[in-house]
Order: sequence, then structure tokens, then C-alpha cells
Amino acid sequence: MLEEVRIQGVGVIDDAMLELSSGLTVVTGETGAGKTMVVTGLGLLFGGRADPQRVRPGAERAVVEGRMTVPDDSRAAERVAEAGGDLDDGVLILNRTVSAEGRSRATMGGRSAPVSQLAYLADDLVAVHGQSDQHRLLRADRQRSALDRYAGERLASTLQAYSVSYRRHSQVAAELDELTHQARERAQEADVLRFGVEEIGAAELVPGEDAELLAEETRLAHGDALRTAANTAHEALTGDPAAEVQADVVGLLSAARAALTAVREHDSDLASLADRLDEVSFVLSDAASELASYAESVEADPARLSVVQERRALLSQLSRKYGGSTDEVLAWAENAAKRLSELESDDERIDALRTEEAELRERMTALADELTEVRTEVAEEFGTAVTEELTALAMPHARVKVRVTTGEEFGPHGRDDIEILLAAHPSAPPLALHKGASGGELSRVMLAIEVVFAGADPVPTFVFDEVDSGVGGKAAVEIGRRLAKLARRAQVIVVTHLPQVAAFGDAHLVVEKSNEGTVTASGVTHLDRAGRARELSRMLAGLEDSELGRAHAEELLTIAEADRAT
Repeated sequence: MLEEVRIQGVGVIDDAMLELSSGLTVVTGETGAGKTMVVTGLGLLFGGRADPQRVRPGAERAVVEGRMTVPDDSRAAERVAEAGGDLDDGVLILNRTVSAEGRSRATMGGRSAPVSQLAYLADDLVAVHGQSDQHRLLRADRQRSALDRYAGERLASTLQAYSVSYRRHSQVAAELDELTHQARERAQEADVLRFGVEEIGAAELVPGEDAELLAEETRLAHGDALRTAANTAHEALTGDPAAEVQADVVGLLSAARAALTAVREHDSDLASLADRLDEVSFVLSDAASELASYAESVEADPARLSVVQERRALLSQLSRKYGGSTDEVLAWAENAAKRLSELESDDERIDALRTEEAELRERMTALADELTEVRTEVAEEFGTAVTEELTALAMPHARVKVRVTTGEEFGPHGRDDIEILLAAHPSAPPLALHKGASGGELSRVMLAIEVVFAGADPVPTFVFDEVDSGVGGKAAVEIGRRLAKLARRAQVIVVTHLPQVAAFGDAHLVVEKSNEGTVTASGVTHLDRAGRARELSRMLAGLEDSELGRAHAEELLTIAEADRAT
């Protein structure tokens, strides 16, 4: 049950607190006093669209906070726990904030939550019906949803199985369409990839080969210069064996070593220098030996140079086509081979998809037939139940019929089109609601449908905003009776402008604006018996102290009290 709601900065409401009770609570007030903003606030609290225009001018944000009792073992409690929220001794705190810029935030059980989570939770807790819901009932999808909701478990499992098959069929059909209608483009892509893979394969590339060939080409192209430089360096170190006088580095270094060795025992510093010359001598001897070997290995090989240059030209050509280096070319070939394998397996994939598509279509057909069968059966029950409710709502001759039309095309919910038809009197043919119902009749049809739902798929709280719009007289009294009957099974909150409806309330709240034109906490009053009589008199005659109005108000209250006692 919804126990308490605080609304701040919504429309004309500055800061108002509504204390609610079980049974039927009616909310009344002068036109423009802000009573409809109560329903707007409740809509926000349960995941309604965040409209920044609803934020009171001058306020930074609109805030709605609600306090609800929720049984610990209920489905709603499970959903709160799944979202990370907590109940406080069976009490759930909900909060919704909408800034003047349109930003929206929500908390559920003390934990931040997506606004969609509030709407999801509302499925188990509350049904909010604003004035626009009557118009939504005219839409075909809402009528189909209404019938499916009434069918409940009889339809739910089949509809879920159908939805799974429908989604998979859509995926398979899309992929099959792509494969079959883009065959030419895919064949061209395969030809390009195949040519590239074959061209790269024929080249027999080796990773890092381009860098190695560049180094070899440079060495071969400068062979003579490299060999001359090596010989010159070798002779500078070791001298020319044919020369009579040796003036090489190694010879001179040997002479220096011999001079120092002869006297090294006389001075430790000089001995250290002699050791360093020994080290240098070893290094130079090794370098001289390696230079000799290098000079012998260097050859000017024009034939090998030509081969290397031709190979490098081939690698350069492949790099321009497929990548900046040999490694990148090989990577392209690997990826191309994988893609080519996918393209070449299209025929097999197409056959598999066609088989799966046929199986899914067969399954969807069977499930759609089951949906049609259940809906056809339920449609008759639904129409009969709503017709009975309309009889109690002062439309004794009206008949509601639900027409189920099965088409050829599959949709997300089957192949059925659902249309609720109304015959307002015995001689009238059944017509679509937007053609066969006036504003007042449409209000009563919606209320009748909701009362039927309350028996088939109950929620603990119902909220109605002027469900009695366009209604008066006896019909208004019957609407009050029906709301009171619904309130025996659930909490019902009704914003009304009709005294005949307000009289049936178990609790009565009146909303009044202050002199500044806003509703504050003191502007929401819980009326006692005498206060209700004055308010009903105002609603009846426009005057709180009218004797005739007061008498009529007392009569309405007496009728309502007697009706509740039965």
C-alpha cells in the first residue's frame, strides 16, 4: 500500500504531503488547484517520462518521494533486492528527481536505480491512469496488450516461446538476405583476396627478409671499398710483411711494452701503465686478425647483387599493395586467407541458414496458431466481463466485443490484430472505440477494463485521474460505486471533479492553492465528515454553505455509506 507521498516543485505544487490510507481515497479541489499534479507526481514516482515543463517555474527541480509497504515475500521485494535496494521493516522508499533542464534521477530502497527500474517495479505495485490513458486505449497495440494481460499465464509461456523464435528468425532471415543478395559483391571480394594470397604465397616471403636483403645489397654494392678499407686498417696495425722497415701500430706498441717491462719493478705506477699496454696489445692483435679474415671474405659478386636487387624489387612491389613491410604483408595474407575461407563457405552457410529458417518458420507458425487459439477464447471471456462491468456503470445496453483477426505476416507478438469494439446500444453495430464511444463512454470502458484486470491480474494500488470525465448523473454514481467495489480488493486513489464519485471515498483529500498561487503542505487537507459535506456542496452548487447543496451532499454521503455497508 502507498502510505505517504511528498511532492515538491511539480506544477503549482510547491511542497505538499499526502497521507494515504487503504480503500478508496478521493482527491478534489478547484479547477487549477493542482489535484491533477498529484497524479503527475505519482506517474513520475513510478517511472513516467521526465518532462521539464512539469517543474514549477522558479524551482530548480521537481522531487517526488513515496513510502510504500511491501511484503517481504512479494515479487516486488525480490526486484528491489535484485537492484541492490533494501526494505526497512517492510517499507520501501522511492524517490524521483527531475531538474529544470530535464535531467532525471531515481532511487529505490536507498540505492540509485535507472528510471526504467521504477517502471519495471510499478508492474507489481501500481497502475497509474492519467487522462491521456483513455486515448492510448484507442491504439491497436494497447488493445492487444490489454487482451494479453487478461489472458495471463494461459498466454504468457506460449508468447515467450514465440518471441524467442521470432527474434532468432529475424536474425537468420537478415543474415540469409545479406548472403544471397550480396553474392556478387562477395564474389568480387573473394577474387581480390584469392589473387593477393596466391601472389604473396608464390613469393615465399620470410619474416624480416626485407631488412636482411637491404643489408646484403649495401654490402655487395660497396665490396671493393669495404675490402680496401679492411686491408688498409690491417696494414696500419700489423704493417706490410714485404717492407724492410716496420712502422705498424702493433710493432711500435711492442717496442713500448718492452721498454716499460724492463723497468717496471722499479715503480708501481709505471707497472700499471705497462699492464694497460698489454691489454691494448691483445685487443689490437685480435682486431688485426679479424680485419684480415674480413678482407678475405669480402667479394664483389655482381651476379648475387643482381639477385638481391631483383628480390628487393619484388618485396617493394608487394609492400606497396599489402603492407609497409614483409611482416605486414604476411599478416595481410593470413587475415585474407581467413576471410577467403569464410566467403568460400557461403554456400554451406546459406544451406544451413535456409534449413534453420524453415524450421523456425514452422515453429513460429505452430506457436502463432496457439496464440490465436488462446486469444480467440480469451477475447470472448474478456468482452463478456467488460460488458458486465459496463452494465454496472450505467451502460446496461452496451456490448463490448474483441475481434481477433489473423494475418499472414509474423510480428513480435504473433500474427493477430486485436480490436476492441463497442456497441453503445442494442441497435448499434459494434464499432471501433474511437468511432463508437463518446468521451464519457470511453472513460467507463477504461474503468471497466481496469476492474476486470483487477480480478485477473491484480496490483495493490490503482490511481485514476478524472476517470469520470464527460460523465454525470446516474452514471457518475455508478462509477463511484464501482471504484468503491474495486477498493475492497486494492488501494484506489482517484482525482475527481464529480461529487457523486467523491462521496464514495473512504478518505477525502482536498487540494487548495495559497494566496501566492502554489500548493503547500497546509494546502492538502484531510476532511472529516462535516468537511466532506461542505466540499461536496461546493462541488454540487459552487457554494459551500448552500442549504440545498448541503442537503444533496448529505444524501450522497448517506447513499455511499449504505452502499459500503452492504
